[in-house]
Amino acid sequence: MAADGMAAVNNVTLPKLQSLNGIFAIFKKQGPTSADVLNTLKNKLLKEAGAVNQNPRKRKKQAFKLGHGGTLDSNASGVLVVGIGEGTKMLTTMLAGSKKYTAVGELGKATDTLDCTGSVVQEMSYDHITREAFEEKLKEFTGEIMQVPPLYSALKKDGKRLSVLLKQGHKVEAKPARPVTVYNLSLQDFNPPLFTLDIECGGGFYVRSLVDDLGKALSSCAHVRELTRTKQGQFTLDEHVLREERWTFQDISQSLQPCPEPTSQQNNSKKGKPQGKPAQPGSGNASGDHNHNSTEGASGDHND
Repeated sequence: MAADGMAAVNNVTLPKLQSLNGIFAIFKKQGPTSADVLNTLKNKLLKEAGAVNQNPRKRKKQAFKLGHGGTLDSNASGVLVVGIGEGTKMLTTMLAGSKKYTAVGELGKATDTLDCTGSVVQEMSYDHITREAFEEKLKEFTGEIMQVPPLYSALKKDGKRLSVLLKQGHKVEAKPARPVTVYNLSLQDFNPPLFTLDIECGGGFYVRSLVDDLGKALSSCAHVRELTRTKQGQFTLDEHVLREERWTFQDISQSLQPCPEPTSQQNNSKKGKPQGKPAQPGSGNASGDHNHNSTEGASGDHND
């Protein structure tokens, strides 16, 4: 096996990398931003192909396209879905399903980022909260609900991320409440001040906002301590994600979900269209700048 593995590595070329088209899932660890993770993945693949990117900031001529869907906070971990080649155009379509999270929250403290990376801005008692009261309150946050996205998020104003504007000292107004869907919400553990939630939701949902709203609804306050995405679209944490030691051409090739073949109608519609057609959402943005499926934002370059 070792010899075959080495042979596979040695035979990887840039044209082989450029021939990959589809989507796959990787494990994002806690700490780096989603964009950082994507750049690490890209550099690993370029190094394996003997084509190290000398100037990662120069993007005019990309060796191959790589993008991700559904940004995860730097403080969050779990499933991050990646598109490669033509797969970058499929991210929006392929990730239309629900997402699942496991979140550990802490009662009694609110932070400016709504998670543990921020500064504590409020402290309140939580002694009055029972498990029964908590579970009863969860019913109000199930189904289609209205939710205000966090200020510290990768949502944008005038082309700039809200989190970046806040760090620069600008005043930022909260985005208006918007409808989001919670399919399932359950309390897995209750050991005050800590509690653990299992959440299944649709796109555009912010776990940090949910935990903040829950704290207020329980006449206290709360923030997210830990967040793990366990499912995104068809990809699950247990079955599909590639850990960093498996970010290789061979492992990605084997786990790649291919792009559907374009229909004759799609082919015909492409003919006669101008070359300057805008990219589809989620198409090959190596910085992870597309937020079509994002759900959790905290400080900086992350929002899921």
